Amino acid sequence: MLRALAVDDERPSLEELLYLLSADPRIGSVEGAGDATEALRRINRALESGPDGPEAVDVVFLDIQMPGLDGLDLARLLTGFARPPLVVFVTAHEDFAVQAFDLKAVDYVLKPVRKERLAEAVRRAAELRGAAPRIRVHEPDPDHIPVELGGVTRFVAVDDITHVEAQGDYARLHTDRGSHLVRIPLSTLEDRWSARGFVRIHRRHLVALRHIGELRLDAGTVSVLVGGEELQVSRRHARELRDLLMRRP
Repeated sequence: MLRALAVDDERPSLEELLYLLSADPRIGSVEGAGDATEALRRINRALESGPDGPEAVDVVFLDIQMPGLDGLDLARLLTGFARPPLVVFVTAHEDFAVQAFDLKAVDYVLKPVRKERLAEAVRRAAELRGAAPRIRVHEPDPDHIPVELGGVTRFVAVDDITHVEAQGDYARLHTDRGSHLVRIPLSTLEDRWSARGFVRIHRRHLVALRHIGELRLDAGTVSVLVGGEELQVSRRHARELRDLLMRRP
């Protein structure tokens, strides 16, 4: 099982990478870092811990263009260590591939990251580290969704999510304790969580029926109170929502 570190200064890209890595059966643990300096501190702790220590890192998934110390600079520094972690570059730019492989990179993955392409990079790293893949197919935990929080992957219980807000190709998950941005379209979450009581009330909002506190009617407009926030219900969804709430136990 590989112990991974993902490094990217763009938070949505980092969250997406953490999400994809956490779903791979060959990844035993994954942490995130928002820049190369933070990553270097984390790798130093790993090296002090030793290859079998609790802080060990086997492979770093590394963006290239970052402010200050960039990914290539960090990779050059790692070549000076006695037993550095493996490096997989994950970048939007094709121009640095030669430098990357000169630095003994395991792989060079271009953004936007495809799940299958990242899995191939993980396979290469696993072979080099001698990590044996599981025989059974890994299934994501349906009761939780991984999010990046302070450079560490946390798992948010789906039952704690009050509503979801669309933000382009991303979705913001709202709970009573805060919100988290994930790179998953709202339509995907609607399909995934419909059986768990999540319903679309607007092109921008998906809500959990169990967290609706009030249904409000005012001058022909409909809204709901969810987690202390009032959300507008579109005309096309209003009747269906009322019917669902009337049938709710």
